[in-house]
Amino acid sequence: MAEDGPRRFATTRWSLILAAGDPHSAESALASLCEIYWFPVYAFVRRTGASIDDAKDLTQAFFTRVLEKGYFTEAKQERGRFRSFLLTAVRHFLSNERDAARALKRGGGQVILPLEFDDGERRYLLEPVDDQTPEHVYERRWALTVLDAAMTRLASRYEDAERRKVFVALRPLLTGREPDSYERIAASLNMTEGTLRVALHRLRKQFAAALREVTLETVETNDEVDLELQHLLEVVSR
Repeated sequence: MAEDGPRRFATTRWSLILAAGDPHSAESALASLCEIYWFPVYAFVRRTGASIDDAKDLTQAFFTRVLEKGYFTEAKQERGRFRSFLLTAVRHFLSNERDAARALKRGGGQVILPLEFDDGERRYLLEPVDDQTPEHVYERRWALTVLDAAMTRLASRYEDAERRKVFVALRPLLTGREPDSYERIAASLNMTEGTLRVALHRLRKQFAAALREVTLETVETNDEVDLELQHLLEVVSR
């Protein structure tokens, strides 16, 4: 088992991107990560005070710059975590290039990622109205995005009707919340309570594994996975 870890880690997205030295040689891996984690960037931009339209323009222009214009080279200064790289990069982008970003958008800049801004704004409006800094909003949305990505990955493994039914029923419990009644859920699935508990235990282990897989794709070394998970769980629990 110990031998499998390093071989598998060598092919994960962020380590591949860092090792490539050229953004274009790892373009697909970088685009995949950006497509997953664009919303924390949008939430950060909105919390800085940008209007909805400006936040859309700036977010799209930022990812255009990341994917096409060489921002990737700055990752060498933020090695270790894709989360840290994106936050540093978007701070720099906003402080120096708002006008250029708007000009790019007005000029018909190519749409690099299929960003669902309407859904993004709906999700942003769910944020509590408080004095959280843009950095705090970014960190929270990042953590929740990781959890969502892990859940989506796990869901993809439960596609047949019977397994899907069990997954949907138990999904709200995978992050540790206990049900009001095991007996009621078991009856709805035509299971015994004992079988249900075993199924939930198995699903929770699989969700934890999916969470590690997703996190592994955003850090540089295997040793950083536990530290990153600890940080993200602390952010969610605040």
